Amino acid sequence: MALNYVWLGFFLIAFVVAVFKSVFLQDTAIFGEIMNGMFSSAKSGAEISLGLAGIMTLWLGIMRIGEVAGMINRFSRMVNPFFSKLFPDVPKGHPAMGAMMMNFSATMLGLDNAATPLGLKAMKELQEINPQPEAASNPQIMFLVLNTAGVVLIPTSVIALRMAAGAANPADIFIPTLISTFIAFIIGMFTVAIFQKINLFKLPVLIFLSGFAAVVTALWFWVRSLPANEIGTKTASLGGGIIFTIVIIFLVAGMVKKINVYDAFIEGAKEGFQVSIRIIPYLVGMLVAISVFRTTGCMDYVTNGIGAVFAWMGCNTDFVPTLPVAFMKPLSGGGARGLMIEIMKTYGVDSFQGKLASVIQGTTETTFYVLAVYFGSVNIKFTRYALVAGLIADFFGMLSAILLGYLFFH
Repeated sequence: MALNYVWLGFFLIAFVVAVFKSVFLQDTAIFGEIMNGMFSSAKSGAEISLGLAGIMTLWLGIMRIGEVAGMINRFSRMVNPFFSKLFPDVPKGHPAMGAMMMNFSATMLGLDNAATPLGLKAMKELQEINPQPEAASNPQIMFLVLNTAGVVLIPTSVIALRMAAGAANPADIFIPTLISTFIAFIIGMFTVAIFQKINLFKLPVLIFLSGFAAVVTALWFWVRSLPANEIGTKTASLGGGIIFTIVIIFLVAGMVKKINVYDAFIEGAKEGFQVSIRIIPYLVGMLVAISVFRTTGCMDYVTNGIGAVFAWMGCNTDFVPTLPVAFMKPLSGGGARGLMIEIMKTYGVDSFQGKLASVIQGTTETTFYVLAVYFGSVNIKFTRYALVAGLIADFFGMLSAILLGYLFFH
């Protein structure tokens, strides 16, 4: 229900603001701009959904090969000690475990094109064991909230944009981004655990956290050893190499088992187009609501209000120009990216604001997009507390990003 109220709120608040601008500020163009934005966003939503068709077809085909070759079950067994604590309602060895692990791996490696289809596959597997098909299950909520936290080991795209903008050291945002995104992940995990009454203070969870810390440390030393102009290409190559290796493992496993891997690929790929069509109304509805809210200037009012409050309190307000990125990121990844680039141009790529905007951009995922697409793919109508938990993780991730920005760059 939370998503329903937020969606309605976008329209109603925007309408009130638009009427005020039209009547009292004599802004005669505001309603025309709103309608143009709505139509443009509806078109974008359909294009994004259809654009996923090819990627969905590819990855669901590959995943089907992994299933029939038994590799997804092996991945499930590998992650079961940890995942069984996070997802106690998922049966041991269920294919959803392997699909979720593949999705998290692709997300951490910054491979969005692979992460989304793999995530939708995981949602389909989880839906098969959902006792109430129209309501989000506990495992689905945990999975989506962890997705909205969006742990990315190396923010390759942000580093590449900073390099293109002429940053002296494009990767200087790496450590604060990694810390803030990990904080968002942990907050999201424990928030859902509180809702679901899951005890996470167990050995497998502690081992996972320790292992993740070790990986972060290793990556930090590796990235520091690379020349600045090679970081983007080397890190992208690492992520792509790992995922392509997994694809080859699936194919070889199918060949060893004497499976017709091409037929298995086609069988899985047929689902791709159907899923991409199914998510169109959910994505269009969300993007149109966000467009209305932005076009009326509501987001600017919120940002300016927060800045005024901090200035009145006598606090440093250097972070305020970056708040539009923080507010936009849960709503639209492309919008947040555009705002980040605009801030880097306005204040300088190596300014405090330019670096902080980059950290914020790499901290969390697009929560509303993820919920709309993932729940829409399996026709979930009642999202329960998924949005609340996701936004809590977003808030602490963004707060951490701002505090770390002051610690590292101010």
